[in-house]
Amino acid sequence: MSDQTVPRPSRSQVRAVLASCIMGTTVEWYDFFLYGVAAGIIFNKQFFPADDPAVSTLLAFATFALGFVARPVGGLIFGHIGDRVGRKRTLVMTMLIMGGATFLIGCLPTYSQIGLFAPVLLIVLRLLQGIAIGGEWGGAVLMSVEYAPKGRKALFGSTPQAGLALGLLLGTGVFAAAGAVMSDSAFNAWGWRITFWLSLALVVVGMIVRLRVMETPAFRDMEQGDGAAVIPAKELLADAENRRNLLLGMGARWIEGVAFNAWAVFSISYATGTLDMARQPALLGVMAAAGLLLVLIPVSGALADRFGCRRVYATGAVLAAVAPLLVFPLMHTRDPWLAGLGIVLALGVLYPLMYGPEGAFFAELFPVRVRYSGISVVYQMSGIFASGLTPLVLTWLLDRAGGGTGLLIGYFLLTGVVSAICTLLIRTPGERSSKRSVRSGQGSSRISSASTRTPGSIARNGIAT
Repeated sequence: MSDQTVPRPSRSQVRAVLASCIMGTTVEWYDFFLYGVAAGIIFNKQFFPADDPAVSTLLAFATFALGFVARPVGGLIFGHIGDRVGRKRTLVMTMLIMGGATFLIGCLPTYSQIGLFAPVLLIVLRLLQGIAIGGEWGGAVLMSVEYAPKGRKALFGSTPQAGLALGLLLGTGVFAAAGAVMSDSAFNAWGWRITFWLSLALVVVGMIVRLRVMETPAFRDMEQGDGAAVIPAKELLADAENRRNLLLGMGARWIEGVAFNAWAVFSISYATGTLDMARQPALLGVMAAAGLLLVLIPVSGALADRFGCRRVYATGAVLAAVAPLLVFPLMHTRDPWLAGLGIVLALGVLYPLMYGPEGAFFAELFPVRVRYSGISVVYQMSGIFASGLTPLVLTWLLDRAGGGTGLLIGYFLLTGVVSAICTLLIRTPGERSSKRSVRSGQGSSRISSASTRTPGSIARNGIAT
């Protein structure tokens, strides 16, 4: 990070920033993953009816994936705005777009009421969700990391990451609660809509908190110095080291996106559809995992500050790759407690090792002038294949394997190996500067040593004078 010339913020300002970040990401992830839960339970039947249930689920998960396709667009749009005019203003816009789109999803008529217009409108609103979250994540992470004191960047960067756990906990919790207090017919007819309308209340609270915070010290320092980049994306791609870190960052994130969406989204459809388990135990298992995830994300951030982001993240990638070897057998017992334990282990215990340090790890890859654009591209572009396609890919692999899990486990192992290698190959600008300084220092030493040698000593070493 750059040295800061602007005054350091007070503790109350820092607390307000962290509160705004976690509140904002909670709203965004609640909205985003509420759709994921509904896709395999409600939308496949009401918006994409088909003779084959597998086809309806595939279509519903395809629209889930579209949100991830839209995220890089949002990352580029809001990354540009965030690098040009600041993090705070950008985050206000993303929250308004996300909340409005989610509320409107709850108002949509179904396929039986308006035909093809129903899935079309659903897709449009899903794309708006993707654009909004594409700009939200990078800004929230930078607000936290760029306010962090020395030696606590990973811990501060894990704060908005905890919003994912809260959003998932709220999304699955509200869905489970609504399903528990009303009959299946009432829930399927109109009860599910309430879960989407609640987003509006969360947005109001989030906006009140977010409007109170100041711009980050790093961005204000940059404005007082060289100023903002004219075209951040162009400047980002012009540098070879930035391009290298973009590719390695996307590769490093592959298993992280696969792991989260496999256990938080696909596992619910897998448990209820393939294993014929009740819906409530699957939702409760994901809720329990989200609760533990909320606790362990900051713990893993603190571990990354102590042992290094790369080391902790790589460890998490390897463990996430082998987790299905234990989790799928536990789910196949069809025992609600054992199935829930498997999800809690994979999502609540192992996944935080990647997600906790991820914000600070990726933020360090790029200089301040292009940082919003850089981390947004890494996170959101990889989100297409790492996250959005995961439920679709796993559903397809499951069908190809005739209900077996061998291909699914192979997919986890492949993505884990790729991510671990990319993580170990990443070099931050600070590391590259240190290496250049060391090489420069060694060169100066050699020159200095040679200049102090006497003619006799040179001759004795066999060097002609």
